[in-house]
Amino acid sequence: MKAAPEAGTIRLTPFAKVGLVAGGYLAALATTWVAVKSYIAATSGPDRELYAAMYDFGDSLLFLAVLGVAATVPTGAALYWLRPSPGFWARLSIAALTIACTSLAAMPAYFAPMAFGASGPLRTLSSIAVLRILVAPLFVLFFLLSSLLAPNRKARISLLAATAMEAVAFACVASWWFHSSR
Repeated sequence: MKAAPEAGTIRLTPFAKVGLVAGGYLAALATTWVAVKSYIAATSGPDRELYAAMYDFGDSLLFLAVLGVAATVPTGAALYWLRPSPGFWARLSIAALTIACTSLAAMPAYFAPMAFGASGPLRTLSSIAVLRILVAPLFVLFFLLSSLLAPNRKARISLLAATAMEAVAFACVASWWFHSSR
């Protein structure tokens, strides 16, 4: 027998939940668009025209960072509503660990040309690896949020391990960038 809902609680249909999450993502996208447009307006000038490619890359990173933070609320809502689905959490845990392993593999791929002075395919692999490292903070945020909302211990441990792997990979490369720029 199902317990009657408490007075004042709102029961949402699955369609309403999907609508709320989608609306949250649209709001996150709009917020991100406004933030990036404001940044572009604040930094317009001759340097932006002269170094257009560098500014465009920076704008892309800003877009991803703001979108990642702004999408935290709808992502959290979606994960919360998916708590009763053990199959989802098992698949998410496996996917998170697999994705996190790619960041650990990207670290040596990024550092290899510096260590061995290689060129050609190794240099190309390093260029791709840096892009993987740059998205690691977004995975850290997602995996950490997922671990906080995971319904069971096994999923929490897997997601926290994936969070740690992503964080270590990014921290190693970021500390290299920081120290090499001095």
